[in-house]
Amino acid sequence: MAATLTPVEEQAVKEFITTVNDLRLIHNAGPLPWNTAVKFMMARKFDVHRSLALYKAHEMIRNREGLVSFDPTRDPLKSELDTGKFTVLPTRDNTGAAIVVFTASKHFPEITTHQTTLQGMVYQLDVALDSLETQRCGMVFIYDMTNSKYANFDYELSQKILNLLKGAYPARLKKVLIVSAPMWFRAPFGILRLFVREKLRDRIHVLGPSQLVLHITSSSLPRELGGSLFINHKTWLLHCLKSMTNRYGDLCDLASLPSSPSSVQNGVIFHPVERSHVQNGVTPNLLSEGENTDESSEQQHSVHEKHNSEDREKEVEVTKEKRRQISDLAAYFHCDQRCLLVPWFSARHTPRINLSSPSAVHVEQIHQVTHLRHHRYELIHRERKEWLHQRGLSPHPKRYLLWLKSNQPKNRYSDVLCYDHSRVKISCLDGDPASDYVNANYIDGYKQKNAFISTQGPLPKTFSDFWQMIWEQEVLVIVMTTRTIERSRPKCGQYWPKEEETSEDYGPFRVHNNGIDQYQDYTVTSLVITHSRTGLCREVSHMQYTSWPDYGVPLSALEILTFRDKVREQQAQSLMSLGSHWHGHSLGPPIVVHCSAGIGRTGTFITLDISIQRLEATGQIDIRGTVEKIRSQRAYSIQMPDQYVFCHLALLEYALGRGLLQDVDLTGFDETDSESE
Repeated sequence: MAATLTPVEEQAVKEFITTVNDLRLIHNAGPLPWNTAVKFMMARKFDVHRSLALYKAHEMIRNREGLVSFDPTRDPLKSELDTGKFTVLPTRDNTGAAIVVFTASKHFPEITTHQTTLQGMVYQLDVALDSLETQRCGMVFIYDMTNSKYANFDYELSQKILNLLKGAYPARLKKVLIVSAPMWFRAPFGILRLFVREKLRDRIHVLGPSQLVLHITSSSLPRELGGSLFINHKTWLLHCLKSMTNRYGDLCDLASLPSSPSSVQNGVIFHPVERSHVQNGVTPNLLSEGENTDESSEQQHSVHEKHNSEDREKEVEVTKEKRRQISDLAAYFHCDQRCLLVPWFSARHTPRINLSSPSAVHVEQIHQVTHLRHHRYELIHRERKEWLHQRGLSPHPKRYLLWLKSNQPKNRYSDVLCYDHSRVKISCLDGDPASDYVNANYIDGYKQKNAFISTQGPLPKTFSDFWQMIWEQEVLVIVMTTRTIERSRPKCGQYWPKEEETSEDYGPFRVHNNGIDQYQDYTVTSLVITHSRTGLCREVSHMQYTSWPDYGVPLSALEILTFRDKVREQQAQSLMSLGSHWHGHSLGPPIVVHCSAGIGRTGTFITLDISIQRLEATGQIDIRGTVEKIRSQRAYSIQMPDQYVFCHLALLEYALGRGLLQDVDLTGFDETDSESE
């Protein structure tokens, strides 16, 4: 049944449709249906400006994530839907909100792509949003982590789901209920939630199964979550198929649509079938008694035809000048190139905290430093990566050596820049000028030029280049902050002999494993490198931190601080053994640091080391300035917001441990604080 709108609301919907259809016209898409426009408007309380922002975000994400044209009757989407990992319950909470459930234990990142999982979600959400009650009351998202393991958790997918639901889908997200979260999830989540807008943060609850009934009655919960409801997921999927077959452009993106509405509907590919009148966002048997669906459908169709006819008349009146203006506007929405040059961090004047005086540090200052505006981070980080991926360009108008055809196979990731001005060069082979390339950059330390070399995890084809760099730069310590395999995905090649008392040859270099010291969170391997042409030997310490999750932060700041101290001790010991043979900086040659891409965990470790040295020398912390400096030498160093926050928390813990601070209130960082709506 179509929503009954006030005259003011109806006028707002017309204004919204006019602007949206101008944009859709540029992409040869048909006019936006009236009922679809109402969904976006209702999700933002009929605020035209906010509804337009929601629509643009919705179209951008559906295009970017491949949520445009898919067939729920074919694999891999069919198999994904059959798992039941994501479903919409045939019940509601006491406010009328729809209830959707994601079961983490059924998700296996190594066999399911983000695209397939997201397709399965939006396919079902689009059907649920047919319900006027869902449009009015929103939805509750339950993330069930019962019996889930770390192998079931996909950080990047979780962020994509949250970004979609909180700001890119035309339904109000009332609550996010994270049930039975393990300890390995709770600790980093306490930091991650700082990057969620305050209004949404109050809606996120981490709770146990027994607390779930405080938000949703047991009769509305499935048996798996302590309720009494029996879920028939197959019946729900059958309803979805029937409902989606009768869509005509509903929630479609800006991509060009075919002339026949029966071939692609809501981005879902179907063959023409007989029209059905199922319209509620729950299973068919949940329609209200006595509800005349045929009559409702005819009334709704009449309203749609009326408004669509008006829209088509307005399309004819669009002038060439208007087309040009709309084209410029559409280009702005898809990629604002000016954003690519804006500093990543939101605070224009981030305060520098003086730790020499305990009274100088307050919780408000901590929040000013760490609380990045989430929407700003998301916009700049997302658009930078998307723009680079689509156009193959850098943030600066020039081509870099990493894009030379001969160098492309040497890059682990095509969108991880290696700036020319700070890149490490190795000796050319056989007079080939292109053979001096390795994806590595010098990073300046605290009052030490080229204190670090930030590089990617070596590929098998670059092993010899890596060891040539180690040899020529006289490196004493290699810091590795990743495992070779994580979540069944290769992150770095095994570029050194793994077993004790074994040797491997890498080009002109023979590397011998001279012994391994195993610690709880890291491993230290003593390596001896021999240059086959000269017979000279050198010792290098390989220090691998094994407790650092990809795209995340260590669970313990104390452990990574301990590891950092161990790295500095090892560098000092190795330097001392050189004696008078070393004539460079007093802290020794560059320390090589790498993870997989050489930007996230690598940037975090280097930021901590530089900040600790500054703290010890001056009693001050300037993490923002440090990261900006590092990023000017190695693009995108520190990838995730929680890594940036982790640097602040780790430095505060370091200061407390060294007696530079008497106490500091971190109440705001405690994930167990009570949350209320």
